[in-house]
Amino acid sequence: MLLAIDVGNTRIKYAVFEHNTILESAFFSKEELVSALTKIFQTHIGIAQIVVASVGSVGENAFQSFGKKVHFVTHRDPFPFANLYATPTTLGIDRMVLAAGAVLQFPNQNRLVIDAGTCTTYDFINEKNEYLGGAISPGIRLRYEALHNYTARLPLLTKTEPHDFTGNSTAESIHSGVVNGLANEIDGFIGSYRERYPNFIIILTGGDAVFLAKRLKNTIFAHSNFLLESLNQTFQYKIKND
Repeated sequence: MLLAIDVGNTRIKYAVFEHNTILESAFFSKEELVSALTKIFQTHIGIAQIVVASVGSVGENAFQSFGKKVHFVTHRDPFPFANLYATPTTLGIDRMVLAAGAVLQFPNQNRLVIDAGTCTTYDFINEKNEYLGGAISPGIRLRYEALHNYTARLPLLTKTEPHDFTGNSTAESIHSGVVNGLANEIDGFIGSYRERYPNFIIILTGGDAVFLAKRLKNTIFAHSNFLLESLNQTFQYKIKND
């Protein structure tokens, strides 16, 4: 068994794999790391290895006390694509893992991976398995927080489905601006890519993927566990290609 862990900016997500099958998946806070891992190992005693993709502040030492083999994914690992990013060492490990998963799961295609999390990231890998780059913008939570933190009177709201694109109150206007704004942004990026690449597959993932999918004009399948599945596959690729 393999424990795949995604250390994000706001929370830690995990999945227990038996080969390519997910036996359990959930998330926990950084403060719950030790207790959560202890429970996972008690439930799944067959876990032999841990693979971690981290963009957060949790380091490798946090996993060493459990007596398991731990591998932190780094830029030095083998990946199934050519990285054509102008600054390849600054490309986030989470984005590299998503790109690897797109290549391994959807071979010989143009792929656009959209990760709707703390940040909304766009990553494009062409049919030649060349990573070309993408875009980064604030996610839903950051947009709500920015409106509150950088104005004098706008309230801090939580994610809510807007009733209409015309908000009839300050709260409704904020919800419309944040949610509809991001949905229109995503549709706009998809439209721009479609003009350049008529045929490509779109993968929408991240914590807000399901919430956003129904608001998009484009038909997209929301794949909430795509990063964890990609992490499992990236690790298997590393084992075969080291």
